[in-house]
Amino acid sequence: MFNKIRNYFNKKNLKDSKYLYLFDKPLENEYICFDCETTGLNPKEDDIISIGAVLIKDNTIVASKKFVKFIKPKTKLQEEAIKVHYIRECDLEDAEDIDEVIEEFLQFIGNRKLVGYFLEFDIAMINKYLIKKLGIKLPNKAYEVSAIYYDWKMEAIPQGHIDLRFDTLMKDLEIPKMGKHDAYNDAVMTAMMFLKLKNQAKVKI
Repeated sequence: MFNKIRNYFNKKNLKDSKYLYLFDKPLENEYICFDCETTGLNPKEDDIISIGAVLIKDNTIVASKKFVKFIKPKTKLQEEAIKVHYIRECDLEDAEDIDEVIEEFLQFIGNRKLVGYFLEFDIAMINKYLIKKLGIKLPNKAYEVSAIYYDWKMEAIPQGHIDLRFDTLMKDLEIPKMGKHDAYNDAVMTAMMFLKLKNQAKVKI
C-alpha cells in the first residue's frame, strides 16, 4: 500500500508522459539485475561511470539481453574507487553522456522489477539524474539480494551472526566468480545469487 501511495505522488511529478510505462504493472516473471560503478560513494557528489544490467526471465539469465555502458563523469575519480573497479579517467575519454545513457537504461529496464546487491546505493545514483531529467525517482519494485539472503539464513540460525559481504554470499551459495570486477559481471553474479535464493523452499519473492 505504501508503495502505491508513494508512486501516486511520484507519477504526478513526471515531466514527460512518454515515460508513463514505468508506472505500469510489471510482468510477474521478469526482473532486471543491475550494478553501477561510480567515482565515489556519495550519491549527492559522485557520478556514475558505468552501468551493467541483465534480464532475468523465469529462472533464466537471458545473456543476449544485456546493458553495458560507460559514462564520462563530471566529477573526479577518487583513488579508493579506482582500486575497486580499476577504471581510470583515461579509460572514459570516449564514454557516453549520462543523459543519453539514462534514457537508454530506462528503455532497457521498462517497468520490470529490479534486483541488485547494495541496490539502495545504485538506485540513489540513478535517481540523482532521473529527478533532474524527469522529476521522478525510479518507481520500479526492488529486491535487495543481501536482504533476501539475510532472511533466508535467519530461518536456520536466528541468533547467529550473518556475514553479508558479496564474496561471502557467493561462496555460501556456490556461485562461480566471473573474471574481473565490473558492473556487468557483478550484475550477472548477483542475478545468479538471486535465482539461487529465489528457488529456496522457504524464500518468498
